[in-house]
Amino acid sequence: MSRRRKVYVVWKGRRPGVYDSWDEARAQVEGFADARYKAYPSRAAAEAAFRRGLSAGQPPAWALVPHGPRTPALAVDAAAPGPQGPAAYRGVALYPDGRTQEVFRVGPLPGLTANAGEFLALVHALRWLTQQGLDWPVYTDSRIARGWLTQGRARTRHRPQRGPGAQALRQAEAWLARHGIPRAVLPWDTRAWGEIPADFGHK
Repeated sequence: MSRRRKVYVVWKGRRPGVYDSWDEARAQVEGFADARYKAYPSRAAAEAAFRRGLSAGQPPAWALVPHGPRTPALAVDAAAPGPQGPAAYRGVALYPDGRTQEVFRVGPLPGLTANAGEFLALVHALRWLTQQGLDWPVYTDSRIARGWLTQGRARTRHRPQRGPGAQALRQAEAWLARHGIPRAVLPWDTRAWGEIPADFGHK
């Protein structure tokens, strides 16, 4: 059985448009600075995506690259103004057409580092997906938080002993002990896909 041929959209290249072969699309984007393009399974889907991109502004980089994140998905991130907090975190849904939607935001939580916030965001995302009955992957750009998740505990040096931050960590760890990691937790490729969509923009 022959493979279905893909159709390519070029939003930013030598000649933006919809192309029926990779050779045609590649001629528009290869060597072109900051090219924006993506493959689609049908011409109808490609033409709709091209029109959407022109009318609503270019889709984000992660929605354009050929090997971008699996969608739908949840992306999480956390931020803290100082080394000991307070941290805030949020989760953002990513859809195949490039749309995003914030589905939760928590904080600031006193005494928590950004890494602790990332850990809480991951557990919150897993809990939210479980409650919604969704089998989406979760993306994070924090290797430390992913390691803590695997260990089942936030191994932060600045762990508060009381207050909402301490309570949030205890609840997250208790949930992990009961449920484990029921969804795929994947690394966000910042170099290829740009900043994670849940980023707070504090860099």
